[in-house]
Amino acid sequence: QVQLVESGGGLVQAGGSLRLSCAASRTISSAYVMGWYRQAPGKQRELVATITSIGNTNYATSVKGRFTISRDNAKNTVYLQMNSLKPEDTAVYYCNGRQILSGIDYWGKGTQVTVSS
Repeated sequence: QVQLVESGGGLVQAGGSLRLSCAASRTISSAYVMGWYRQAPGKQRELVATITSIGNTNYATSVKGRFTISRDNAKNTVYLQMNSLKPEDTAVYYCNGRQILSGIDYWGKGTQVTVSS
């Protein structure tokens, strides 16, 4: 098992930036694909970005070019750098770790991001 704790959310004006962090309770170096998801009020949870153990990344079309996912395996931490934020980015952002061998998903409790217009 792994516990995931997000931080870095907050209130920001449109056009601003935030960096989210996700700290894992154990090593994530090669065993997990890590990702960020978000859920806005009244909407389903959606994929934002994922990153493999060797750094291959995948992004939702809506954030491509504005958000960057990265991981520091030595620190067991995953980051989401969010630039040029828009009001429609407002959501609770969740860190996800998918164990490669088992396919089991682990989730953090989420961090609120609010972008004002």
